[in-house]
Amino acid sequence: MKDLKNLLLLTAILYSFAVKAQEKDKNLPQANEEFEAKNYVEAEANYRISQSKFPKKAIASYNLGNTIYNINQPSEAKLSYMKAIEESTSRPEKHKAFHNLGNVFMKEKNYTAAVQAYKNALINNPSDEETRYNYALAKKMLKDNPPPKDDKKKDKKDKDKDKDKKDDKKDGDKDKKEDQGDKDKDKKDEKKEGDGKDKKDDKQGQPKPKEGGISKQRLENLLDAVNNEEKKVQDKVNAKKVKGKPVRTEKDW
Repeated sequence: MKDLKNLLLLTAILYSFAVKAQEKDKNLPQANEEFEAKNYVEAEANYRISQSKFPKKAIASYNLGNTIYNINQPSEAKLSYMKAIEESTSRPEKHKAFHNLGNVFMKEKNYTAAVQAYKNALINNPSDEETRYNYALAKKMLKDNPPPKDDKKKDKKDKDKDKDKKDDKKDGDKDKKEDQGDKDKDKKDEKKEGDGKDKKDDKQGQPKPKEGGISKQRLENLLDAVNNEEKKVQDKVNAKKVKGKPVRTEKDW
């Protein structure tokens, strides 16, 4: 519940930045400086603020993806790269986003998607040798590690064939329906008897799923960084108010 409150608070703060946004994006260069200094929490905060002010700016999404990738969250970075691709208006921007998206897929061992991402990157910049190398490597990895074949259709055909053979042995349509009904009833009864124990055993044998999204600690750090940026903005506003206050010239008698 506390994490949800923090997330809602973070969203509200980012929205307030968007409402008060001016034409010049001051957070993007600040985020770039933080990124170069490897201050990834502050960089992420500023990129997210930049995104909230300028939602159609592809560079903020792309750099946010790089930041998140550098804190070892490739699956989350993937979303930022996809957003950057949607927002990109130039071929160089699309090339870089597709290239890094391919890197994420390679890390996830999704070689089919990696091949496609690198291919799209090359379409936007055919002369990039690094992308070409990664494309060739992804194709080799896909060849050496082909995805498992889908045997569902084959299994269904086999089951249908077996069912047809069984049906041919039955005397008539009426008997066939009754026999089938009895079998279904027996299966349901057996399933009811075994459900309680089976479900309990399944739960004991299954590993606990890992929580996705932003971790609690990272969310708190990000919230602190965004609050800090908001405080800086408010301090500047207050400083301007003080400077603009009229000076009293009358003497007190």
